[in-house]
Amino acid sequence: MALDSRVVTGFGLAAAMFVGSAVVQAGQAAPAAAQAVPPPQGQQPAETVFKNVTALKGVPADEFLGTMGFISNAMGLTCTSCHIGNDGGGWEAYASDANPRKVMARRMIQMVGAINKEHFGGRQVVTCVSCHNGNTRPRTTTDLAGYYQDVPPTDEPTDILRQSPGAPTADQVLDKYIQALGGAQKLAGLTSVVAKATYEPYGVSDKLAAEVYAKAPGQFTTIVHWPFGDVTGTYDGRTGWSAQPDALSPLGVRVLAKGELEGARMDAELFFPARVKQALTNWRGAVPTAIGDTDVFAIQGTSASGLPVKLYFDAESGLLLRLVRYAQTPIGRNPTQVDFDDYRDVAGVKVPFKRTVAWQSGRGVYELTDVKANEAIDAAKFAKPAAPVPPQ
Repeated sequence: MALDSRVVTGFGLAAAMFVGSAVVQAGQAAPAAAQAVPPPQGQQPAETVFKNVTALKGVPADEFLGTMGFISNAMGLTCTSCHIGNDGGGWEAYASDANPRKVMARRMIQMVGAINKEHFGGRQVVTCVSCHNGNTRPRTTTDLAGYYQDVPPTDEPTDILRQSPGAPTADQVLDKYIQALGGAQKLAGLTSVVAKATYEPYGVSDKLAAEVYAKAPGQFTTIVHWPFGDVTGTYDGRTGWSAQPDALSPLGVRVLAKGELEGARMDAELFFPARVKQALTNWRGAVPTAIGDTDVFAIQGTSASGLPVKLYFDAESGLLLRLVRYAQTPIGRNPTQVDFDDYRDVAGVKVPFKRTVAWQSGRGVYELTDVKANEAIDAAKFAKPAAPVPPQ
């Protein structure tokens, strides 16, 4: 028997205990007393008061009721979310196993108990809240926005599965985005961007000089001039590279693969987003949410490797404000979040002059300072970068 977490206090708890007693009286004879003066019903084992108790045998009935409330709160659900399935039947149906959620809850209780016993000496270190924290599905990825006070988080589902009632379709959101940037014709007229920029690493007070090179339909390079050598990220339309000096990484120049390669491709595509609909598949949404005080619509596409990519558009202007993409690791998805701001006109197209990139172990802010449109770019800018050499 589960309780609505909003009513398991005061009279609600007493009423629930009464209901438990009623179920016994209606469905089975009360257990025979083992002694002349039986313990109060609340202190009797749960399985002698309620029907079909398996995972919490031996728990006093009143603690059993509190446990049900705990589970309700941890999952953000009510009693009937787990206990009454398609069979209906009022209070008698609470004993039914027809609802798969109830069966899964038993498995989770056993799992949590085993974890605490094996790894924490039986201490109650891990609970339902440790993973669920008010959600039916535990989060399996980090919300990077929660790491930085100046980057507000959102509250839509981890994975978007469907369009919210009354919300626009993903196609409609993307169409509005194209129009907000200047329209398809203007986008087709912007073929390259060369820019000087600044780069501000997280926790570093000084801004570093940087360069940005982008060429349609999907080539993109950034170069940040660190005191101990350049950091370069390059995507040539098919292959991507990262080059970092020894002071930052022992890997030197490496070829990007899987999620990182898909992320580099997505960054390049969004610089010239006329074909944004083709950049991903299986578009879903929209779901209304908010970034700070700004109402947004979140939509989701699927990358070539099957990982989700989430995009957040200003509900009023239609402009893209945030992108979250992932790379798979052996222990879970590794997110990268890109926030877009300060849109300005470049050759009739709105371009974000500020781009904040956050990943698991850092964050950096790019700001364009001198932008030139439709200039020829040497193909070498998109080739495999050379190993960084420390300045002399």
